[in-house]
Amino acid sequence: MADLTVIILTFNEALHIERAILALRPVARDIVVVDSYSTDETVELARSLGARVLQNPFVTQAQQFQWAIENAGITTGWTMRLDADEVVEPDLAQEIERELSRLPPEVTGVTLNRRHIFMGRWIRHGGRFPLYLLRIWRTGAAQVEDKWMDEHIVLLRGRSVRFTGVFSDWNLRDLTFFTDKHNRYATREAIEVMRRGLGLTDPQADQPGSPLSGQTAYKRWMKHGIYGAIPFYLSAPLYFLYRYLLLGGFLDGREGLTYHLLQGLWYRFLVGAKVFELKQKVRDIADPATAFGEVLRLTSYAPAGPQVGKT
Repeated sequence: MADLTVIILTFNEALHIERAILALRPVARDIVVVDSYSTDETVELARSLGARVLQNPFVTQAQQFQWAIENAGITTGWTMRLDADEVVEPDLAQEIERELSRLPPEVTGVTLNRRHIFMGRWIRHGGRFPLYLLRIWRTGAAQVEDKWMDEHIVLLRGRSVRFTGVFSDWNLRDLTFFTDKHNRYATREAIEVMRRGLGLTDPQADQPGSPLSGQTAYKRWMKHGIYGAIPFYLSAPLYFLYRYLLLGGFLDGREGLTYHLLQGLWYRFLVGAKVFELKQKVRDIADPATAFGEVLRLTSYAPAGPQVGKT
């Protein structure tokens, strides 16, 4: 068993939490579930499987995960981030157990390869695999980006290495759930775009050479530097065609067509449309902080707004 604590954020994840914990038990010394006051059996299931459960009101993924890092009482040498609907596959579990203790002191992070399963099919093409994310780090050597959406783990010191094993992003719910979730994600991403546009974020944070891992930093730079400079009614269709035709998304069959249309076209268009709507509503507010406060009010994410779990 590795000297590893795994943190899982949950809200009504009874469908997935047992699968996630059972895959982790052979490799992780400690599993901490940070729950946003679920109304289903998530908490009871997690505790019955030996996980420690903490509860905290949810605002954003980034805030919730940073709260977990600071309040989970982690005593192991390494920490890992996992979503409730993600599964550590056996090859990765064996690699973690075998290799983590052998890493030299200057290595403070490990990037892992995520495999996406949609409607029961592995989405191999369209730029979705391989997809490397920094998910394991030496305890105390990393933090979560302060973003409303698309937050990543960033190292505070040292360097990262890459493991070859995979973990699967495999949500078992239906398309209604998928579209509802991405509608909420689009709102949060629109908030983050507005915050950046109002000059309320660090302009250097997303540049090449930032603490983000290589693939993530490059994609972030492309997203803001090229994609973001094109009107959304053109960029979303062009992005879909790039993924579906040039990157071979059509090779993923009907499931791939559905996924790339919804996630690569509809979702991207929805984010752009929400940003356009918000800009129209706050265009007469001169002060950036006041304008952003109005954005939060309009999207029901003001400080007194709903404390909704990640679903």
